[in-house]
Amino acid sequence: RYLGGLMAHTLPVPMLNILNGGKHTEWQSTDFQEFMIMPLGASSFAEGLRWGVEVYQALAKVLRAKGYNTSVGDEGGFAPALKDDREAIELILEAIQKVGLTAGRDIALALDPAASELWEDGKYFLRRRNERLSTAELIAHWEDWVKQYPIVSIEDGLAEDDWAGWQQLQAQLGARVQLVGDDLLVTNVTRLQRAIDERACNSILIKLNQIGTLSESLAAMELAAKAGFSAVVSHRSGETEDTTIADLAVATNAGQIKTGAPARSERVAKYNQLLRIEEELGESAVYAGWKALHVSR
Repeated sequence: RYLGGLMAHTLPVPMLNILNGGKHTEWQSTDFQEFMIMPLGASSFAEGLRWGVEVYQALAKVLRAKGYNTSVGDEGGFAPALKDDREAIELILEAIQKVGLTAGRDIALALDPAASELWEDGKYFLRRRNERLSTAELIAHWEDWVKQYPIVSIEDGLAEDDWAGWQQLQAQLGARVQLVGDDLLVTNVTRLQRAIDERACNSILIKLNQIGTLSESLAAMELAAKAGFSAVVSHRSGETEDTTIADLAVATNAGQIKTGAPARSERVAKYNQLLRIEEELGESAVYAGWKALHVSR
């Protein structure tokens, strides 16, 4: 109410990180760090969250059936030692199907490869594949995956200082996919302005406790909105049960929130707060759904 007033009524689409890899698992699971689902086709936040929980629980059953462990990473996603990154996608799609939902209509996929962690000596080193890719080759990889799978968002698809690469990525995929700058932008208006000027991405991750003040976070969101960028309000690793970002997402009508799997109290706390906000708003509550993405379907 304080930040948004009467205009604050949009409940965000959750990005649920249900499978972890990369540095978060010391490269024991996958090369890429986060595989997420977005319940874009739901009619309300409550329904979208329920879908996410159902897929998460179905994924646990799929993993156990295939002999994988179901221990979780620091953001609550499962962290099995998979054959490769493509298998992570396939397992999630299987889980979506098992709960009777349609991938690409009801639920879409989002990735956070955390490519800065892969950057070594001018190449992207995929440890589990023991393969080094150039920027152009990694962009081609993302383009191939977007054609094959219902991927609507890629966060940190390239390294934080690979500005020329980001421009090429935006040119090739920006009309179809949300390209989110996290390490690239660090909720910083100076870096965001550069990305706007150079057409280096089309979305920003907003981390309140990364930039350090609410004022700077709001300034970044305002600049992003003026440029036509989407904004994803986000948690960080090593979270607490503080729920401020849930209120921030609704107050600013951001339309998207990234706060981990539907597991572990520090993640679930944010989801519970959003359920309370939706209930309090009543009929005035609007779920962002597919409109949260500022790209063509």
